[in-house]
Amino acid sequence: MIGRIWHGTVPVEKSDAYLEKMRIIALPGYRGVDGNRGAWVMHRIEGNIAHFDMLSFWEDVDAIKRFAGKYYRMSQYFDFDDAFLIEKEPRVRHWDMYDK
Repeated sequence: MIGRIWHGTVPVEKSDAYLEKMRIIALPGYRGVDGNRGAWVMHRIEGNIAHFDMLSFWEDVDAIKRFAGKYYRMSQYFDFDDAFLIEKEPRVRHWDMYDK
């Protein structure tokens, strides 16, 4: 299994609206891909910046590619992101997951 983490920041005054978009659009988008093993939005506030991390788990690289395409190491963005994000970070982090 592979863990995938995406990070983004938004101004704190847009935090609640962005979290709602993540809940109703992004989470179902991740979870609807064959091979997705779960997805969560993590959220924290530091001063006037809200940090969001999208934590998702995937069966294998092919499953990630079904979500992200050929360039699966690059961040994927939704149409609404431009109205919220301070910057678009270009890459995500992947982790090999082990339970034994």
